[in-house]
Amino acid sequence: MPTAPLICNQTVSRVSSVLNRDAKQFGKKHMFDGSEETCWNSDQGSSQWVMLEFPQPVKVSQLQIQFQGGFASQLCALEGGRKGEELVKISDFYPEDINALQSFRTQETMLDKLKITFENSTDFFGRIVVYRLSVLGEKL
Repeated sequence: MPTAPLICNQTVSRVSSVLNRDAKQFGKKHMFDGSEETCWNSDQGSSQWVMLEFPQPVKVSQLQIQFQGGFASQLCALEGGRKGEELVKISDFYPEDINALQSFRTQETMLDKLKITFENSTDFFGRIVVYRLSVLGEKL
């Protein structure tokens, strides 16, 4: 199966919070801009999340994420679903508290929406910092 990036300009993204509500400096768009200088920085609180809604059905096979060390999640829950349906749990994955890009294979799942919940932050206040987020798979 060919694997390609699934996030595009028509992908709608939402996040649980943005540090100090400063979307210009710390907003969700920075996870997808390809720059190593910018990032999404959540506000404090437990269980931060990112929700992606794709413009067409996709089959997800891999997730790539780059945290800032000290602001990573050690337990992430992946959920997905079709438009108009409830999200169902796909898997958990366990990133390391490092700055490097990390890759996680997932059970191949057909979906239109994907939610990543960061359940266990290494930051005392529960903040999450993501420099890069990629979802790989196949457009259907």
